[in-house]
Amino acid sequence: MKLKVIAFDADDTLWVNEPYFLKTEEKFCSLLEDFLPQHTISSELFKIEIANLGLYGYGIKGYILSMIEAALKISDKKIGLDAIELIMQYGKEMLNEPIEMLDGVEDVLATLKKHYRLVVATKGDLLDQERKLKKSGLSHYFHHIEIMSDKQDDDYTKLIKHLDIKPAEFMMVGNSLKSDIMPVLNIGGHAIHVPFHTTWAHEHVETNLTHENFKQADTLLEILPYILA
Repeated sequence: MKLKVIAFDADDTLWVNEPYFLKTEEKFCSLLEDFLPQHTISSELFKIEIANLGLYGYGIKGYILSMIEAALKISDKKIGLDAIELIMQYGKEMLNEPIEMLDGVEDVLATLKKHYRLVVATKGDLLDQERKLKKSGLSHYFHHIEIMSDKQDDDYTKLIKHLDIKPAEFMMVGNSLKSDIMPVLNIGGHAIHVPFHTTWAHEHVETNLTHENFKQADTLLEILPYILA
């Protein structure tokens, strides 16, 4: 590999994210348990989230709006204003959650920064992702921050063009096969999958991925031998 740039996903690659959504979903289901069983509430919320992605994009703010819409639908608009206020409070609590870094993040970034340009390439709400990056204290490791509305082949092609490199000189490290790995392999880049113990259903794919530019690591620290060998 003749790499020049290594890009990292942020949520559930550098720091914890999905467990906060799961915790909020549990509270949301409890709030509406008089109307439907929990698994049905979760299913309705997920369907509304997916339908709203084109309008709201990824992130907590869109999730808040989807929870409110789901609550109105599930309750047939019988849910009170106090419950709506509570849902909004759930969202604000998510936005104020502490940044919990995953093991080995700083060691990996400090080591790789000596040899490569490092980039953050993550989906989500601009203000929220900027807030998390600032609170993490990791900004100084990165040459460039790219907060993307989506992660498709074309989105990575644009990023690589902006970085003025060839696809073969680019590597992506992330927890989502669907968003972080497969699109990069499709355009000729390299990718290392570092799974997180929980994955949003929308990001889950069933595949036994084999590709000459693909590696799998159990932890972030395990990517170093692949890259520095």
